[in-house]
This record gives sequence, structure tokens and C-alpha cells, in this order.
Amino acid sequence: MCGIVGVTGTDRSLSILIEGLKRLEYRGYDSAGVYVNDLHGHDYLIKRPGRIANLEAALTDDINGLAGIGHTRWATHGGPSEANAHPHYSSDNRFYLVHNGVIENYAQLKKEYLGEVTFRSQTDTEVIVQLVDKFVVENNMTTEAAFLKVLRLISNDSSYAFVLMDREQPDTLFVAKNKSPLLVGLGDGYNMVGSDAMSMIKETKKFMEIGDHELVIVKPDHVDIKDFTGNDKTRNPFEVDIDANSADKGAYPYYMLKEIDEQPAVMRKLVQQYFGDSDQPQINEELLKSMAESDHIYIIGAGTSYHAGLVGSRIFERLCGVPTSVHISSEFAYEQPLLSKKPFFIFLSQSGETADSRQVLVTINENKWPSLTITNVDKSTLSREATFTELLYAGPEIAVASTKAYTAQIAVEAILAKAFGEFIGNPEAKKFDVKHQLGLVANGMQAITDSKKTLEEVAARFLSKPRNAFYIGRGIDWTVSLEAALKLKEISYVQAEGFASGELKHGTIALIENNTPVIGIITQDRTAGLTRSNLDETEARGANIITIVSRHLAQEDDTIVLPDVDQMLSPLLSVVPAQLLAYYTSLGKGLDVDKPRNLAKSVTVQ
Repeated sequence: MCGIVGVTGTDRSLSILIEGLKRLEYRGYDSAGVYVNDLHGHDYLIKRPGRIANLEAALTDDINGLAGIGHTRWATHGGPSEANAHPHYSSDNRFYLVHNGVIENYAQLKKEYLGEVTFRSQTDTEVIVQLVDKFVVENNMTTEAAFLKVLRLISNDSSYAFVLMDREQPDTLFVAKNKSPLLVGLGDGYNMVGSDAMSMIKETKKFMEIGDHELVIVKPDHVDIKDFTGNDKTRNPFEVDIDANSADKGAYPYYMLKEIDEQPAVMRKLVQQYFGDSDQPQINEELLKSMAESDHIYIIGAGTSYHAGLVGSRIFERLCGVPTSVHISSEFAYEQPLLSKKPFFIFLSQSGETADSRQVLVTINENKWPSLTITNVDKSTLSREATFTELLYAGPEIAVASTKAYTAQIAVEAILAKAFGEFIGNPEAKKFDVKHQLGLVANGMQAITDSKKTLEEVAARFLSKPRNAFYIGRGIDWTVSLEAALKLKEISYVQAEGFASGELKHGTIALIENNTPVIGIITQDRTAGLTRSNLDETEARGANIITIVSRHLAQEDDTIVLPDVDQMLSPLLSVVPAQLLAYYTSLGKGLDVDKPRNLAKSVTVQ
């Protein structure tokens, strides 16, 4: 992985590829490359390790084409190098291929079919392009037939998104996918392929879905879809309404800071979208009926989305009185727990393309269990394949470290829980004015983001030098400590952990040294005194104490004081200072805030 763009039928192909790759930078990558063909016997392959800027620097004025493919790579086989960068090509330079995903049986295929081939790279991808070439040359097969044969040889456990080009059919893109996202973009006289809609949104808002185990042949004037036995299929296009300019940084130095600052607006947008002029949330009644027929809610997520699910489970149980469990998608996919008789599944995903979560959804659909995807990306894979979809309306999130998607997920969970709780007559839901509370949250977020200077100073004083840091809290504050620690570790590389504060004394307090930062989150009446006592225990062992506290629980020496909101929604406020502390710690260390090392935004391999 990580990002694919392809285009055929326009003399702007190279600029479309570069622009598309830039719009995929948010996914994370270690190298980039393009292949373009002018359809008249001239073609060009340029690959460079590092940033797209390195690739652009290698482009000369004579490089142009009417069709081409581009790729940003995040290493799965072999380190970052020009040889391992995509596109990969066959020994005779006829075929060029870009690929996201992992071919599980590539070593077996290489051994069985390609013993005489000298490989240029360490990648599984090169095996595929060499196989296509072998079957075309030695078996006298057409490119389409050879590609289909290779696709049938790849194990079903593999994940892939392929775009293949043949120098002898230079206006044609041969496309296939399994478990990895890929879309066709329909232009005016030309067509495109991309890992997501954002990569093509400046060119079109009209897209066509690609299903798993399909061969799609993209030409400038038409798109053909076949199954793996060669039978033709038809599919209607769909439109995506995204403002391309909303993904720009504007005057901000980093996307992450922009996205933190956008959170108050996202809360207001959610109120507008889900309430309109009503005081009651406007949720699909069929969704509510399906939830009402269930006896247990299972929330599935990964990383930040998993943490948002932990908060959401508490909200669902309080407002709906329905048992709610939260599971890490990569664990659930292969170690499925015992389920209730009538399960209902909620999938949380910013991108809607998370491979681990989709693997779970495939199983859910096989069992015909109902599901809901809560995502930021309309018509994404998880959105299309779940029974229902609710959107985050947060706008594009580009920084690798998720901020506004996390708070939007919690807010949508709260809106859904309010609607479902009232639908089944739960008195707690009737009492909870989520519309008013989200308005208070938006104002509170604004107050916090307007106090950046204080947080910048706290980060410089306490977090710039230590190698370890701990976030602690109890109850719902503990769930926020997990997300807060993740933000700090993923962009500043401080070894940060989130703990239930009562657990410190059961082992972890042994790690406390002089000047170790311990950040306590205190927003819950019942546990405020207990968390303060735990902070005192760490301070007695040399820790530097930082507190994030709701105003009605605040004391004179607290570090960061939050506006008061309903305690069930306090995570929407307490996480914002943690996001900013992580941002300023990373900034102070001179790191790339938006693109931390080794990480990808959209995790499309398992």
C-alpha cells in the first residue's frame, strides 16, 4: 500500500497523477512513482524514495502522456528504495503495475512459475507483473486473459488493488481489487482510477464502484466490468459531494492544527445535519427498528475509532439500557467471541476503508446480521457494504493522527443513542438534551482551542524531553486517556500509555521516575477524588503532574480547566487539550506533525 491513481484519455495525465498522489499523501508513504505513455511509442517511468517532492524534482518538460498510473508506497515487502517503489515492470518492459495490499502466496507463485526470472525488487508486487508477462509471452494469451489467470492464482486471503498497463494497449487500464479500496472516476472524455474519491475529486464527482473479484477495463470512453470467469457485469455510477478545497491547509502550518480547530464547527454541523429545526434527532426509522430487534450492540473499531467506541458503549448503555461491547477489529476478525442471539453491529471508521473492520463486516454479512457504519466518507467500502450508514460530516481529515473524526464519532454515537433510547422508551434518553449539550460542547471546544498558548507552554515545559508519559483517569476518563496517549505517542514518539488510574499501583507505578509526566483527566464526580489520590501517589515518586479538569471539580493549582458539560460528553472536551499537547510536543521536536514515521492514515492491509 498506500495510494493509487490512474488516468487514460487526456494530455493532462501527468498533472492529474501528481495532483492525485498529493491528495493521497495523508495515508502515509515512503516512496512514489509514475508511469505515463503518450500512445505513440513514447513512455516514461520515474520513481523516487521519499516525498512526492523528490518525484516532482525528477520530472522534466519532455515527460508527458495521454495515459498513466501513479503510486505512493508504504513498505510491506522491502525497505524504501527506488527499486522497491511502484510502478513495477516486467523483464521485457512491456507491463507496468501498481498495487496496494499483500499477496499472501507470492513466494509460492514465484517459486512455481518464475524460477528463471531475475527480480529487481524485494516486493510481492513484482511477482504479479512478471506472471502476467510470462503468460502473455509464453502461452500466447491476451493481456486480459493473462491477468485473469493471475488473479485466479492469487490466494483469497490476499488483499490487493491493482492497476496494470500494457505498452501494446497504452490507452487501457486493467483494474482489479480484493479487500483493498479502489474506485473508477468518470471524467468528460477521459476516465480515472483512484484509491479514494479525494484523489480524483478535482476532476469529477462521478464514480463507479469496483467489487471484489472483478476485472475492470478502463478506456477513455468506456468502462467494462467482468467477473473472474469473464462474464460481463453492469453497474450504475454514483456521485460524491465533496468540496475539493476543504482538503487544503489554508493558512495553517499543519493539517492537524487545522483539524483540531475545526472541531467546534463539526459539532455545530452535526447538530444541523441530524436535528435541523427539530429538537429530536432525525435518524432512519428502519435503523432504529433493526436496533430495537437486537439484544446486544457490538461496536467494532481500530485505533482511534476503537477508543471512540469505548466512550460510545457507555453512552448506549446509559441512554438505551442495552448491553454494548466494544471490540478491536483485528482481534474480532480472527477470534470471534460468543455472540448473543440477536446481535447488532456498529462499525466506526474515519475512512470507511479499514481492512481489519471490513474483514469483520464480511463475516457479519455472511451471517445476515444487521450492521451500521459510522464513517466520514460517504460511499466508502464499509458504508456501501453495511446495512445502514450514518455520516460524521467532519470534512476531509488529512493528518495521520485523527482528531475531528474521533470527536465526531462520539457525537454521532450520542445522537444515535438518544434517538434509539427514545424509540424504545428509555427514560434516561428522554431526559438527555443532546442537541443543547452539543452546543455547549462546541462552545467549550472553542474556548480550549482559543487557549493554545497555555498548552504550548505546558508541552514545552513537561513533555519535550522525557521518554515516557502517562495519562490516567477512571471510568469514561480512562477511555479518553487511551486516546490521549495514542495521540502523543504517534506524532511525538514519546512512549505514552493510558491507564485506569486505580491500576497504577498494581505494577505500572514502578515506571515512575523523577520528572515523568503524569497527566490526570478528571471530569467525573464519583471518581475525581480517587484520581487525585492516584496522582498524589505518582507525585510522591517524582512525577510531574498535569491535570485536565472540569470546572466544577477544579482546584487552584490545576493545569487545564475545562468548561462544564454533561459528564457523559466530557470526552469531547477533555481530549482537545490532549490533542494540542501532542501537537505542540511534536512541533517542538521538529517532527513532521502530519506524517509521523511508519504510519498510514487509511490502513488497508491486515
